[in-house]
Amino acid sequence: MSTLLSDGGAVLTRQLQKARHAPGLLILTQTMPVTMLLFFGYVFGSALAMPGSEYRQFLVPGLLAATAANGLMTGMFTAAQDAHRGVMDRFRTLPMSRSAVPLGQTAADLLTTGLSMVPLVLVGLAMGWRAENGLPGALGAFGVLLLFRFATAWVGTYLGLLSKSEEAAGQLGSATFVLPLLSSAYLPTAGLPGWLRTAAEWNPISAVATAVRRLCGNAGGEAAAGAAWPVAHPVAGALLWSLVLLALFVPAATRRFARGLD
Repeated sequence: MSTLLSDGGAVLTRQLQKARHAPGLLILTQTMPVTMLLFFGYVFGSALAMPGSEYRQFLVPGLLAATAANGLMTGMFTAAQDAHRGVMDRFRTLPMSRSAVPLGQTAADLLTTGLSMVPLVLVGLAMGWRAENGLPGALGAFGVLLLFRFATAWVGTYLGLLSKSEEAAGQLGSATFVLPLLSSAYLPTAGLPGWLRTAAEWNPISAVATAVRRLCGNAGGEAAAGAAWPVAHPVAGALLWSLVLLALFVPAATRRFARGLD
C-alpha cells in the first residue's frame, strides 16, 4: 500500500506539473461551465415555466454534476495522450505499482476539478444561487460530486487506454458532451416522453444532479411522481452509481495499463 501511495503521488505530481505547463486547458475547463451557466441561466431560463431565479437554483447543481461527469472526457484524453506518445511504456519499465499510474492520473484530475468548480460556484452565488441547507448540506453535495468525478475519470482512463489513437479518443470524448443533455442537469425530466424520460432518469448524471439539489435544498431536489429509482432516491442512487463505476473500471483500467496497447 505504501508503494502504491508513493508511486501514485509521484504520478500525481507529474500530472499537476504537466497541467501547469498547459494553462490554456485549465482556463478552458474553468470558463466553459461559467459560460454555460450564464447562457442557460439567462437565455433558457427566460423561456421556461420556472421563474428565472428558481431555474438558476435548479441549474447550478446540474452544471456542477455535468462538470463532474466531464471526468470521462479528460480521463480519456489524458490516458490516450500518454499511451500513444510512449509515456505509458516508460512507466511500465519502472519498478512501480501497476495501479499507481492510473491512480495518480485520476487523483490529479480530482484536484484540478475541485479548483475548477470554484469559479462556477462563485458566479452561481453572484446570480442568486444558495445552498439553502447550510454548510453540512453543501459539503455533502461536494462529496457526492467529487466521488462521481473520481469514478468517471477511471471510466475515461480505461476508454483512453483502449483507444486506437489520440484523435479517436478526442472524438469519442467530445461525443460525451451529449450525456448531460440526456439527463436532468439542465431541464426537469417530468415533461419528457416516456421512453426518453426513463433513459434520462437512469443516466447517472440525473441522480448526481438531483442529489446535489436535495442536499443543497434547491429546486428540483424532490423527484416527480413515478421517477426511476436512482432519481427517486438520489443520494443513494448517486453513491451507488459511483461505487459501481469504480468497482468495474478501477481493475479494468489497471489491467489495461499493465497490458499496454497490444
